[in-house]
Amino acid sequence: MANWFEHSIIATGRLPLFCFFVALIVTFIATRINVRLIRAKIGWFRNVNVGEMHIHHVVFGVILMLVGGVAGLIVSGGSQTGYAVAASVFGMGSALVLDEFALILHLHDVYWEEEGRTSVDAVFIAIAITGLLLTGLRPLVWDYALPISPVPLIAAHLAMVVITLLKGKIWTGMVGMFVPILLAVGVVRLARPGSPWAHWFFAGRSPRKLAKAIRREERWRRPVIRAKIAFQEFLSGRHDLPSTRRARRLP
Repeated sequence: MANWFEHSIIATGRLPLFCFFVALIVTFIATRINVRLIRAKIGWFRNVNVGEMHIHHVVFGVILMLVGGVAGLIVSGGSQTGYAVAASVFGMGSALVLDEFALILHLHDVYWEEEGRTSVDAVFIAIAITGLLLTGLRPLVWDYALPISPVPLIAAHLAMVVITLLKGKIWTGMVGMFVPILLAVGVVRLARPGSPWAHWFFAGRSPRKLAKAIRREERWRRPVIRAKIAFQEFLSGRHDLPSTRRARRLP
């Protein structure tokens, strides 16, 4: 294990990325444990309040990201150890910010509501992408011995990523940046019913394709989504509060 770490992480200059990766995971888990204890009103765990103002942990995340980012710029030309420490601080801040990604997206506190699952998705995507980077994979890179310029290939690769994401296939699009063969599947297959692609090209234009996409969603994706939600809520807690955003729309 020590030899692997030495040759695969330290010798390749990936120690800062590894420290960011570990800090991101550990901070996310610790944060979720903390907020679940706060929600259950166990022990001395309470929200941070100044008067009547609730200070969300995204605030501390932004501060840590600034500290870690600026420190990384200062020590980047120095020792790898100092750079790794700065990356760890940046990873801690990133976890705190991404854990409240839904709040930033909706500009409303939806932490325990259904929309709050977006935060967990954002953290999972960040962890997955960082893990791929740690393996040595790089997004949109074509360094193979090809007789043509890689620029058109990179442009086509990026276009396929955009199409796949517009079709609502987030995981396929993000991982496809590193593994292009996945994008062929994402581009060819039907878009998800609620995606921008389906809205532009299916609704009112191709009801048969829309109906087929809905059937596929119900038959194949719903069970996978339920399993994903069960796993996420095992780690992060149940997002089961009624949506106040929907409630405000009622007369």
